[in-house]
Amino acid sequence: MMHYWVGNLGHFFVITSFVTAIAAAFSYFRAASIKDLHNKNAWVVNGRTGYYLHALATVGICVMLFVIICQHYFEYHYAYSHSDKKLSTDYLISTFWNGQEGSFLLWMFWQALLGIVLIHTNKFWEAPVMTVFALVQAFLASMILGVVLPGIAVKIGSSPFILLREVMQDAPIFKTNPNYIPEDGTGLNPLLQNYWMVIHPPTLFLGFATTLVPFSFCIAGLWFKKYREWIRPALPWALFSAAILGLGILMGGYWAYETLNFGGYWNWDPVENGVYVPWLVLVGAIHTMISYKNSETALKASVILAIATFVLILYSTFLTRSGVLGDTSVHSFTDLGLSGQLLTYLLFFAVAAIVLAIVRWREIPSSKEEAAVYSREFWIFIGVITLCFMAFQVLIPTSFPVWNQFVGLFGIKSSLAPPGDQITFYSKFQVWFAIVIATLSGAVQFLWWKKIDLKTWMQQLFIPFVVALLATLVIVNVRQVFDIRYVLMLLTGLFTICANIKIGIQLLRTSAGLSGGAVAHIGVGLMLIGVMFSAGYSRVVSLNNTGMMISKDFSDEFNRDNLILFINEPRTMWGYDIEYMGERLSPRYHAGYVRRSDVAKTLDKDLVITKIPQNLGGVAYNAGDTIGIKGEDTYYEIQLRKNGKTYALYPRAQINPEMGGMLASPDIYRTVSADLYTHVSSVMNPDEETEWSPLQQDTVSQGQQFFANDYVTVLESVERVNTVEGVTLRDQDVAVKAHIKVQGEHGQYVAEPIFLIRDKLVAYIPDEINDLGLRFTLVNIRPETNTFIIGANTRQKDWVIIKAMEKPFINILWIGTLVLMLGFGIAMVRRFREFIKMKAKGQE
Repeated sequence: MMHYWVGNLGHFFVITSFVTAIAAAFSYFRAASIKDLHNKNAWVVNGRTGYYLHALATVGICVMLFVIICQHYFEYHYAYSHSDKKLSTDYLISTFWNGQEGSFLLWMFWQALLGIVLIHTNKFWEAPVMTVFALVQAFLASMILGVVLPGIAVKIGSSPFILLREVMQDAPIFKTNPNYIPEDGTGLNPLLQNYWMVIHPPTLFLGFATTLVPFSFCIAGLWFKKYREWIRPALPWALFSAAILGLGILMGGYWAYETLNFGGYWNWDPVENGVYVPWLVLVGAIHTMISYKNSETALKASVILAIATFVLILYSTFLTRSGVLGDTSVHSFTDLGLSGQLLTYLLFFAVAAIVLAIVRWREIPSSKEEAAVYSREFWIFIGVITLCFMAFQVLIPTSFPVWNQFVGLFGIKSSLAPPGDQITFYSKFQVWFAIVIATLSGAVQFLWWKKIDLKTWMQQLFIPFVVALLATLVIVNVRQVFDIRYVLMLLTGLFTICANIKIGIQLLRTSAGLSGGAVAHIGVGLMLIGVMFSAGYSRVVSLNNTGMMISKDFSDEFNRDNLILFINEPRTMWGYDIEYMGERLSPRYHAGYVRRSDVAKTLDKDLVITKIPQNLGGVAYNAGDTIGIKGEDTYYEIQLRKNGKTYALYPRAQINPEMGGMLASPDIYRTVSADLYTHVSSVMNPDEETEWSPLQQDTVSQGQQFFANDYVTVLESVERVNTVEGVTLRDQDVAVKAHIKVQGEHGQYVAEPIFLIRDKLVAYIPDEINDLGLRFTLVNIRPETNTFIIGANTRQKDWVIIKAMEKPFINILWIGTLVLMLGFGIAMVRRFREFIKMKAKGQE
């Protein structure tokens, strides 16, 4: 049955959200534009009413889309394209933002909530700020409208409530049966079935949404000519935005580290760059805003950077959702026909903000005094300039595809391409910028808190610098760090840590609430050191030392850096005994792994039948029970053994022809000093024809031992069965299943070959034990002697090729990120407390 009511109600909420956002924007604009208090209040009430209705409609859209996804209404294109019935609840939730429409809706939802918070916290600024908010919400709502303007055939937005038959109009099934509903959806990309994908996108889009708040206060300040006053309410939100957006970026990096196999956490992909650039500019804006609050300098810079941050967020949205990066980024969305809308969205706010700033530019106060070379204002300005250069060094090459399309509109052919080796290209510049930032993060802190002369400043820096220099000399010699770039990264990272620890200790004695900047800069120093070691001194430890190449089909580098492991044949790597234990499957609804050899396949790739009793997550399964698995995934158990202790790694591989063949995800063995980052490079192709040895036959009775390829084997029992591979047999058919137990190197295995007589014809259904490379066939039954003929074939042992890298001191990076977030949190709490005090005095 078609569930039209859900889509119709959802579409009604979309239209309502769009109309009420426009109504709220108009009402708030009128309230901000008139001076008569009575009329002003009436328009404010209208604006609030419109915005509340908009927020309720936005929630309604979310609820309807969740209903479609969670109830598996696959007649809707969104549910069919991004989910299936086998997904667990958490991944069903993550499908909400897996598509373009859902991501716009998530962004819109966060901004709707933020708008309500602002309505109840900033009465003076409500009308101008909410005018901007409501306008942005109207643009976002237009992205999911999914309506075609009559007469001119212009489509506005892409609806998440469109039916599958409307997208696949030419499919034969819908021509014969318009009400056809697929039994299941296409599912969620397995690489996205990760807990980080459940929390990373909502965090990132909350970060996107929060950049609107300082932008709105800035526009309101320019509009009302409150050039100074907007800084105070905007600053806490800017800190909150930087913290949330930074956290979202770091979550994405950690997801990449755990899930992808390029060997790191940051690939300088255009989509990654599109978020990194506005975050850098936002951090610069925070510093100029704080500088203005302390010394009334850098107000114009604060205006420029607050506007630039939001405009860059819109630009990154255009990059990732217009389809312009389709050939340069694996993360970008395809074009849904929204590129024109996205460009309009970007240009409207960019042009409006820039024009307003130009009109007001001469009226914006600026300091007439020149900043001394050793003043905090001068060095903060240098730091902000450095952050902006960092941002634009990344932005310009990332924008080459946009430039090519732009000049192409004028008939000019441009073939500028982003760098081929992105990591090398961007890193060689960003390293030097980072060194400057680290140096300033340590040195300027002493100017920040004290009005001191040059001599005193140098005296304050002496001890932190000497400690950092001595520590650097020790580490350089112990860890063999001789690249001048990395030596400077290490030195400046240690310097900013030592300097800010000194400042932090001083602040803790007076006012701990002022220590947010020092704590954040300590985090920056730790991150810099962690990046230097984990990226600059990562090394391959899976070197092929056998003297023989793995295959002539592989490159010399592949043959050198990868290790082939045959099952149950120990090798040595990274100071550990290493052994490949076999293929493992992942239960869909339980933790842990299942040996592939312990289960039998079914016609459904996501269901298997267990041959032996299993206990999965505390749930007991008997032999013959069906277990749900993630059929697209195969894990490869690799044991590490050292000093009597055993550790297991489970790198994953997916054979996916639609996505370029094999997709590999690493598993990571973590120690205090380093991570062992291991992924599969090549596996045995299950579709290739296997070459088996000639059949070796043994005549045995039940309970009798025999040898199969030198493994002790027992025919435990033989029983008649009524179904074979899910098919129920007829009365005249006969099927007999043998239960054969084999003692392997690391435990027992079961094989269950079947002898079938159907339509007076004999058929053999062998059963294979993958881990042992053994296949058993029940060849014949001799009832007169109560014996059975068991045949066994052998093949080459299973193997897997792995690549393993040592990531030294990567934990310093993760600790640094946490410290950075803590610093943002401390600073944010302080600024919000300050705002609350000023509001209580009637100054906000």
